[in-house]
Amino acid sequence: MAGNVDPASASVELPLSALRLSVGGQVQGVGFRPFVFRLARRHGLTGWVRNDLGRVTIQVQGAAASLDAFCRDLIAQAPAIARPKLLSRAAAGVEPCDDFRIVASAASGQSDVHVPTDYFTCPDCRRELNDPADRRYRYPFINCTQCGPRYTLIERLPYDRPNTAMAGFALCPACAAEYAEPADRRFHAEPLACPVCGPRLWFVGAGQRSDDTGQALDAAVAALREGLIVAVKGVGGYHLLCDAANDAAIDRLRATKSRPDKPLAVLFPEQGEAGLAAVRACCDLDAEQAVLLTSPARPIVLLPLRDECRPSGRLAPGLNELGVMLPYSPLHHLLLQGFGGPLVATSANVSGEPVLTEADDVDARLGHVVEACLHHDRPIVRPADDSLYRCIGGRCRPLRLGRGVAPLELPLARPLPRPLLAVGGHMKNSIALAWDDRVVVSPHIGELGSPRGLDVFARVITDLQALYGVRAEAVACDAHPGYAGTRWARASGLQLLPVFHHHAHAAQLAAEYPGHARWLVFSWDGVGYGADGSLWGGEALLGSPGDWQRVASLRPFHLPGGERAGRAPWRSALALCWEAGIDWPAAPPDSGLLQHAWQRRLNSPQTSAAGRLFDAAAALTGVLQDASFEGQGPMLLEAAAGGISALPIVMPQLRDGEGVWRGDWAPLLPMLLDDGLPVAERAACFHASLAQQLVDQACRVREQVGDFTIGLSGGVFQNRLLTELVMEGLQQAGFEVRMPLQVPVNDGGLCMGQVIEAATAMS
Repeated sequence: MAGNVDPASASVELPLSALRLSVGGQVQGVGFRPFVFRLARRHGLTGWVRNDLGRVTIQVQGAAASLDAFCRDLIAQAPAIARPKLLSRAAAGVEPCDDFRIVASAASGQSDVHVPTDYFTCPDCRRELNDPADRRYRYPFINCTQCGPRYTLIERLPYDRPNTAMAGFALCPACAAEYAEPADRRFHAEPLACPVCGPRLWFVGAGQRSDDTGQALDAAVAALREGLIVAVKGVGGYHLLCDAANDAAIDRLRATKSRPDKPLAVLFPEQGEAGLAAVRACCDLDAEQAVLLTSPARPIVLLPLRDECRPSGRLAPGLNELGVMLPYSPLHHLLLQGFGGPLVATSANVSGEPVLTEADDVDARLGHVVEACLHHDRPIVRPADDSLYRCIGGRCRPLRLGRGVAPLELPLARPLPRPLLAVGGHMKNSIALAWDDRVVVSPHIGELGSPRGLDVFARVITDLQALYGVRAEAVACDAHPGYAGTRWARASGLQLLPVFHHHAHAAQLAAEYPGHARWLVFSWDGVGYGADGSLWGGEALLGSPGDWQRVASLRPFHLPGGERAGRAPWRSALALCWEAGIDWPAAPPDSGLLQHAWQRRLNSPQTSAAGRLFDAAAALTGVLQDASFEGQGPMLLEAAAGGISALPIVMPQLRDGEGVWRGDWAPLLPMLLDDGLPVAERAACFHASLAQQLVDQACRVREQVGDFTIGLSGGVFQNRLLTELVMEGLQQAGFEVRMPLQVPVNDGGLCMGQVIEAATAMS
C-alpha cells in the first residue's frame, strides 16, 4: 500500500545510487516496515520495503551519504521490540519512483522466519485506553505496532493481517486511515482494531447475558465483587479469576477445581511506584524482580511474602512465596481498574493439561467450577500459558516458558546436518525444532497423560514446523519406552534418536555456556530413565554433550509402588527406613503387604533420585504424607526450613563396583525421625547435608580427574535454599558454577538438551 509522499522526498531528483538490503532477525510483527518507511523519508530517500518469508527486503535510493546514514540508523534506531540483523547490502539498479512505499509481501524466497512473542500493552496504548476523549477509551483490544498479541494471533507468515486471527475483522474507515498513514503509530499494525470494527466482549452468568462490550466488562467486575469465579478469555487462553481477598471464593475454586493445595498466582493492579505499590504491600521485591515483573514479557514471578499479607494462607498454603504478575493485556488492565484490588488468576485447565482456549471447552470441562464467563470473539490460534520465574542464586530463572517469552529462539554452536525435532519429556512438556544453527523452544504444553495434552502436543509439533517453514527429518525423544512422547516419536517415521533423561538435563546446561570444554553436571530430579535401566535422579555426569560419564550418584533404594510414590511421600519414607533397617513409628499401619511386595521387588523399581529423598524427608518430619500436586513435599520442606541455618550431617561417600561415588543418606534418618528437634531445624539440616554431600562429591571427582566447570540441572534445583547452599559451598571450594538462565532447569528444558545430545549423534 502506498503511503503519503513527503514533499521533501518528492523534490529529490534522479537518485545517485541504489541499494538492495536484506534484513533478518526479529523484523516481522514489530513495526519494522513502518519504521523503515519513516526512516527513508527522514533521509530523503525513495524506494520500497516488503516482507518476505521471515525477512524484510528494502530497495532504497538516493545520495550516497544519505544511503550510508540510512543503513547505520536501520539497526541502531530500530523499534525496541525488534532484533534486526543486516544480512546483505548490495548495489542495485535504480528504479523509477518518486516516493518510498510499503509493497505487498512476498511468500517466496529463502525462509528466515523469527516468530514474535505476545507483547504487553505499551504505555501509549494505555494512555489512550484511559482517555475519555479517545475513540478507543476502555476498548479491551487496543494495540499498535509495538504491543499486542503476535504468537497466539499469527496463522502463518508473512505477517500480514489476512494471515492472522484478525482476517475476519474488516477495518472501518477510521482504522483504515490509521493503517495507511505513515505518521501514525498504527501504520501497518496488523492486529489493528477499534470498537466499531474489532473484536467484542460478551458476558454470561449471574442470571444475565450482556452482549455489549462495555456492559459485559462492567458485569464481569460486578461478578468478581460478588465473590464469583469468572472465566476470562485472555491472550493465550482462559484464566479463572476471583477476588484474592475472598476466602470463600478461593475455597470454592480449590474445591471444584480439585486443587486443594497448589499455589495460585495473583494478578495485581498496576499503580504507583512504576506500577509496583500494590505488590510491595504484599511481597518483598528486589531490583531484578521489579525489572522482570514490569518487562514486556510480564511473567509470573515468585516473590517472598510479607507477614502482613493476609490472604497468603489460602493462596499458597504452607509456603512463604506468592506467584505475582502485573496486567499485560488491555482487558486485564480494565478488569483490575474496575475491581480495584488483586485477583487470583489461574489457568483455566484440567490439572496438568494445556490451558483452554474455546468457550465450549470451558463450559464442557470446567462448567462445575466457573460461575460466570467473560468471552471475546478474537480467535486464539494456539494456546500460551503464563511464563513463570523464580530468583535463585541472585538471578531470575524460568521455571516455565510461555506467553511473552516463547517461542524462544537460541543459537546452536554448530549447524545441524538436517532439521531435527525434540519432543521433550512426559511432565512439563515443551518441544523444540532445530535446523541450521537455530533452535526454537515452544511454550509450555503440560503433561502428556491426557487426550487433550496429547492433542495439543501433536498440534504444536505440526504448527511449529509450518510456522517456520521447516520439516524435521529426525526426532529426538526421551529414552523411557513408556513416555507418550517416545511413543509418538516411534510412530512418526522419522529417524529416531533416543536420549537418556539426565544426559539431556546436562546437555541443556552445556548449550547455554558453550565456552566450557569439560563439565561435571549434577543432574538431580524426581526420576528419569537411566543408562542402566534403573530410575536415576541424583547423578553427577562428567564430560560434554554426547560424551557423559556417570561418576557420582546417591545410594539407590527401591520405591514401593513405583510411579505412585511421586504423589505419596510416605512411600519414599518407608523405602528408606526398610532399606536401612530402621523403624518408622508413624508408618501407615497397613503397610505390611506393601513391605512384602517391596521385599520381593514387585513393582518396586530401584532409584537414586534426589527428589524422592526430599519426599521421604517431608514425610519423616511430618510435613506431608500425601501430595495433591507434584513437588508439594519438597516445596513445603523448603518453606519449613525458613531462614534457619544448620550444620550438615556427614553423608559417607562410598565407591561402588563401577567406580561411581555414592552419597549415603542413611545417617540422615535418625535426625529426620527425632521428634525432639523442631521441624524447621530438621528441614534445614536435611538441606545443608545434601548440599554438603554434593560439594564433597565434586571435590572427590576433582581429585581424580582434575578441573571442570560445575553445572546444576534438574528439577531439584528449583529449590532455592538447596541451590544457594550448593553454590556457596562449591564456590568456597574453588569451583566455577553454572545453572540455566534461558531454559527451565526442570523437565521444561529437556527438549533443548535432547537437541544438543542428538546433534552430536547426527554429526
